[in-house]
Amino acid sequence: MGLVLGLFELTGVLGPLIISRRADRMGRTRPALAFCALAVLASLPPLVMAPRPAVTVLSCALLALGLKTLLPLMDTAAVNLGESLKAEGRGSWDYGKLRAIGSFGFIAMALGLQAIPGFDRSPPSRIALWLAGTTVAYALSLFVLPDPGPRASKQLREGAAARRLDPVFFLGLAIIGLNRLAMAPISSFLSLFVVEDLHWDAVGGLWALSACSEIPLMILSARFIRRLGPMPVIAISGLSIALRLGIYAAFPSHGGVIVGQLLHSLCYGLFQPAAVAFVALRVPPERRAEGMAALIGLGIGLPTFLGSSLGGLMVERFGYRILFASYILFAVASLALYLRARRRFD
Repeated sequence: MGLVLGLFELTGVLGPLIISRRADRMGRTRPALAFCALAVLASLPPLVMAPRPAVTVLSCALLALGLKTLLPLMDTAAVNLGESLKAEGRGSWDYGKLRAIGSFGFIAMALGLQAIPGFDRSPPSRIALWLAGTTVAYALSLFVLPDPGPRASKQLREGAAARRLDPVFFLGLAIIGLNRLAMAPISSFLSLFVVEDLHWDAVGGLWALSACSEIPLMILSARFIRRLGPMPVIAISGLSIALRLGIYAAFPSHGGVIVGQLLHSLCYGLFQPAAVAFVALRVPPERRAEGMAALIGLGIGLPTFLGSSLGGLMVERFGYRILFASYILFAVASLALYLRARRRFD
């Protein structure tokens, strides 16, 4: 199981970088988004109907390729469309408001599945049908959505060299990576903590609560980013993660978990728009999909994988409260690195 999950995460790091680079060269994101849907659909039948080790590994890799590549491509499409509308004088939108729509969808799905008795114990075929149905609905939506490419893509296709990624971009990824490393025990182990230590069957509702809390700040995030800049906002997120982990460790109760989930507004509601804004500012338009893939894969996916792997060992030996308390160090390290290098982001 551990090897399969590791391959899933590794594919989610490398696959998006390759596909996003191709999307940058084409100057279009819709074909790559359609490929993601096909990859997810193609992975499900063998995963359910042929449960052999080799087939399972290959199917999980294909599933990861589809699911993990969606986010950077969709973020790229959103940023490019906003820029195109602004350039054509047809108004604009900010990423936070658009991303809030996704949070509403997450809430609806989480509460819907929570309301189905015994869904988490359903056979794999039933879960696969749900995933296939939502994937088909997503694929159909691609026919009605615009597909703006970066304005610099025409020059790239005509032979102009792509500009190099700014070294400060990789410094920002390191800060973001430490930030997300600190989040790993929350994303990977909080549900188990609630069920096993608190004996509380409310996982779906708690994650719906966290998603609800993130929506207001996502909608207002553009104001904070314009006033403070992306990296100071990310630093605020890191400070909030440290506080959230401390609450879980010091107050292992229903009330403590509820308060911690409400801090998701700062830990993610502000973080995600700020991270996307950072990429949009630091990465040339002709390499934006690649930059978003690096954010999702190297800045978020890889730290989450490493943090979850280490967290699993810590839970077995020390328990959940020590796990949450110890990961505060990564949040502090993220904040310290930003304070040390903050002038380079001006």
